[in-house]
This record gives sequence, C-alpha cells and structure tokens, in this order.
Amino acid sequence: MRVFVTGASGWIGSAVVPELIGAGHQVLGLARSDSAAERVAAAGAEVLLGDLNDTDVLRAGALRCDGVIHLAYLVPSVSEAATQTDAAAIETFVGALAGSSKPLVISGATLRTPGRPATERDELVAAGPVAARIRNMQAALAAVDRVVRVVLVMLPRSVHGEGERHGFVPQLISMARAKGVSGYIGDGASRWPAVHVKDAARLYRLAIEQAPAGSVLNAVADEGVPVREIAEAIGRNLGLPVRSLPDDEFAGMFVPLLTTDMPASSALTQDLLGWKPAHPGLIEDIDLGHYFN
Repeated sequence: MRVFVTGASGWIGSAVVPELIGAGHQVLGLARSDSAAERVAAAGAEVLLGDLNDTDVLRAGALRCDGVIHLAYLVPSVSEAATQTDAAAIETFVGALAGSSKPLVISGATLRTPGRPATERDELVAAGPVAARIRNMQAALAAVDRVVRVVLVMLPRSVHGEGERHGFVPQLISMARAKGVSGYIGDGASRWPAVHVKDAARLYRLAIEQAPAGSVLNAVADEGVPVREIAEAIGRNLGLPVRSLPDDEFAGMFVPLLTTDMPASSALTQDLLGWKPAHPGLIEDIDLGHYFN
C-alpha cells in the first residue's frame, strides 16, 4: 500500500513512517520545510512539500496514494485557525477519496466519561473547548456514507517515548526543574491514559490496513496513571521533593489536565485488531531516564 502521511516529520509521524515502511508499505510524507523534508527522506519516505493550508497539495497527495493518515495540526490545536484548517484538510481528503473505499485515518483524543474509563463506543459530543475538533471528527466519520473507509484513532494525554520534547511530560519536568519541586494538584488521584509512541504507531498501521469503516480506536496502553505517580517519578529522577501545590503554581492549561480524571480503555480496540501494547508504560518510561538527559 502507498500511504500519504501528514505530520510525517512530527513526534508521532516519525514513528508511524518507519512502522509503515517496515511492514512493506510505501510512504509519501508531507513536509512544510526543508528540515522536515530531510527528516522524512531520511526515514525512507518520498517527500511532498507543502502544508495543511495548501489544499491543492493535500488533494494531490491523497490522489497519488492508496490511503491517508492525517497526523498534522496547527498549534494550538484548539484555536479557531487550527480547527478551520483541519476541517478543510479533512474535507479535501474526503473529496479526493470519495467512492474509492480507500482508508482515511484521522487523529483525535480520548474522551472523558465521568465515573468510568472512556471506551470506543462513547458518543462524540461537541462541547467545551474541544467542540470544534469533535465536529471535525464527526464530519470525518460521516464520510463513510461517501464510500471512504474512515477510521478515528483517539490518542491519550501522553504519547511518550525516547525523543519526546514537547509533550506534557517534558513540560512537567521543566516546571519541576524551575520550581525545585515536582508538584501535583489536590490529592493527585486524577488519572491520565497513556501510550508509548511505538505502540501508537503500530495501531495506526493496523488501522489503515484492516480497521472497518467507521471504527473508533483508542490508542491506550495505560488506562489511567495517577498524576501523583507521574510527579513522584519525575521527583525521584530529578532528586526533588514531591508535594501538592496550589493551582496558581501551574500554567493555566495544566490545571484542568492535572485535576480532571480521564481514564480510557482500549479493550475493544485490542479485540478488534489484535493490537497489544508491548513497550514500556508511562512510569517505567520516565524511570528509564531518557527524559532527563
């Protein structure tokens, strides 16, 4: 299969591309800069220069391939500009693939369902700060009616692994270093789902190879890691004290992230595709030490 991958040089894309190539697929990777193009080419993929705002490039990439994995997004991902750009990109891919039954794999985020772990069967409700992104996922799933094999891969709050530089764990480490204490909020019992980036990459491959149209997949290995345990792992690796801190000690976006319980299950995904996470869990990965080099 020839696969068009947006975000091919990014954190997750840099794991997805070699996973696809290692399984015998060819990859056409979108790159928005010369440095990104060099990274994509070094991974063994063909390069297509362009960005998410260039719908002509996106259409051409999709038409040249047997399927699309859409990983790229603008930062911050919940901004109006980012969600509008994402909506236009999804519609471009759907238009290019309509009537073909070719796969289109879209990335989302695991849901929050108070009182229990989120599952793949939970309804996508467009509400709150991520409402626009949810509407984009809903629009993608609706493309099943246009004979596109749409699949959603829902990513947890932490997609971790060696080389991660900009995710939530590196940011928590930076804050701990700056404050001289590794902190959490309240009792630290709120839980994050997590997955190793290489396990996530394998799920993307299985999704484009065999997931049925309309599938929602949870890329979750750790169902829920208490944020207190994350703080403790960071503290012991930095040799810093660990304690509960007031809300105003954290950047605004981290307050809901550290206080909202959001476990998620991947049981249905594992049963459907035979996907079994095989790489270190989040706490084990932190304790390997590579985040602190």
